[in-house]
Amino acid sequence: MSSKDGTARTAGPDRPAPEDYVAERVKQEREARGWSTVTVADKMAEAGHPLNQSAIWRIESGKPRRRVNLDEALGFCQVFGLTMDELTAPPLEHIDPVIHGYVRSVVDYKHELTRLQRDVRILEGQLDGLEFELARFASNGSEQKAELEELMRREEQAWQRKHA
Repeated sequence: MSSKDGTARTAGPDRPAPEDYVAERVKQEREARGWSTVTVADKMAEAGHPLNQSAIWRIESGKPRRRVNLDEALGFCQVFGLTMDELTAPPLEHIDPVIHGYVRSVVDYKHELTRLQRDVRILEGQLDGLEFELARFASNGSEQKAELEELMRREEQAWQRKHA
């Protein structure tokens, strides 16, 4: 935002609390990811909300802090994966960036584990179907069963060599 004379407008002492919350949240999210202000600026530009590194620093640490316009707030939401309510909520004062990073990792790992467990169930179903077909083939006679066992042994050895 700029005034009529083209200078950047900054918030005064009567600034609404959510504006300060946004500044704190931007800093917390950036630090939790280990990003520099340059990285945030790059990600904002990639998201279609260009903002330079010095503007991000002034939002986080300026005296007084630089105000955030709606387009920039939407960009921060997109870059950090937040809703507007989350961006403007009071900051968590006792959580440092390391703990924030741990929490983010725990949530990510839990969701990844859930996805992998779903994939395992799908593969188990596919494996059960294939094993049923192989058992049906083997039930046609002892020669077929012996050849099937030999083929399984060969394929297992080939897989072991390839993945050793």
